[in-house]
Amino acid sequence: MERPLRVTLAEGAAAGALHRTAVSHIGFSVPDLTAAVDFYTRVLGMARHRDGAGGDVRLGWGAGHHVLSLREGPQTLTHYGFEVRDEDGLDGIRERLGEAGVDHHDLDADWVDEAVGRPDGISVTDPDGNTVHFHSPVRRHGENAADPGRRPIKFQHTTVGTADLARLVGFFVDVVGFRISDQLADGRFAWLRSDKDHHTLAVVETGRGGDIDHYSYDLSEWEDFKSWCDRLTELDVPVTWGPGRHGPGNNLFVFFDDPAGNHIELSAEMEKFYDDRVQYVPRRWTPAPQTVNLWGGQTPTWRRTSESSI
Repeated sequence: MERPLRVTLAEGAAAGALHRTAVSHIGFSVPDLTAAVDFYTRVLGMARHRDGAGGDVRLGWGAGHHVLSLREGPQTLTHYGFEVRDEDGLDGIRERLGEAGVDHHDLDADWVDEAVGRPDGISVTDPDGNTVHFHSPVRRHGENAADPGRRPIKFQHTTVGTADLARLVGFFVDVVGFRISDQLADGRFAWLRSDKDHHTLAVVETGRGGDIDHYSYDLSEWEDFKSWCDRLTELDVPVTWGPGRHGPGNNLFVFFDDPAGNHIELSAEMEKFYDDRVQYVPRRWTPAPQTVNLWGGQTPTWRRTSESSI
């Protein structure tokens, strides 16, 4: 059997410009808004914060910044966002976008509740046509203080699909300022970091751009996964993948779907990177099922690798 092409993704001068930037929020259009809101409040313990001027419903934990925005319509990703905690980080992104000739504009005032502060923010369209938000720090009351058997601790990372992985990775690394932590050796999957977590954004080649592959919420530890698998069963929510452990990131995981078919991951124990102390070289993993789940076992139909075995 012919082995797939080996690819090494490059990092430009702007790589690593961001060190304290975390995933912030995500937005979906869903066919049944009522069912989706019920799912996220009942299963994931979110609270309905408020309704936006455009008809979207904002959900989150505590009284802090919303984590999820839902609106009625065909199933699609509407936007995803990052909280830029780096000093002068947002200005740096603006400058690099300008130098790259990428249009951007200030976020509309309606996107955030004044109760979480008055952050500065910009909106930009990534190379696949997705709307991406970058904003300064906001208050996130209630996150990182949950009973992890009943509610995740925080929003952990976003994974988007693309038809041109090198182009999308280049945008986030060479313009925005992320770094590459790991990639599959065939160049079809890359994990990017913007803080100490192994990845806040991942990119997978799916043959089409502008869609969500999956997104992930953080749990505390392995013990929580047992509670969550039992909880999902009690709520008649099928586990679709896992429990398992990823190779890239070394994080524990379990997957299930929301009513619109969006893949949701619960994750814990993600690998940490300390760029202020260690020089890292992006790793190239064998593109095989045993890489995406070190424990082996089932792989869902939507997660394909170019090698069937190591």
